[in-house]
Amino acid sequence: METLSYETTVNAPIQKVWDLLWSPDTYAQWTQFFSPGSQFRTDWEIGGKTYFLDESGNGMVSTIKSLNPPSEVVFSHLGIIKDGVEDTQSREVKEWSGAEEQYFLRAVDENTTQIQAIVHTEQNYQEQMDHGFHKGFEVLKKLAEQ
Repeated sequence: METLSYETTVNAPIQKVWDLLWSPDTYAQWTQFFSPGSQFRTDWEIGGKTYFLDESGNGMVSTIKSLNPPSEVVFSHLGIIKDGVEDTQSREVKEWSGAEEQYFLRAVDENTTQIQAIVHTEQNYQEQMDHGFHKGFEVLKKLAEQ
């Protein structure tokens, strides 16, 4: 498992950046580089269910390990969902289950926010993660600074 880190500074207040990260409309915009039509659904409960889905409704089943809005959220990936069926038990899934996706926001001042994403992923996904976060954070920055 690789640990990858991505950072950017946004000229916008921390709450605005947080809201843009997780609002359904803007989430789809900044995550389009991972998968067109990306969707995000969560109950925002520690230990609850979170889904990271593509336009077909397939993707990852996760849970929130830590939550402190608007500064931090840590997701733990539990498995996959395909054709409406959750898989958290197969051998393939258990090889990476528990991998985390962490987001940390820090207010530099009232109109500047530093955002960091730390992800645990298999090495063969590094190029996809690099592309997704670099391009995605450019979009997020543009949305926040408008």
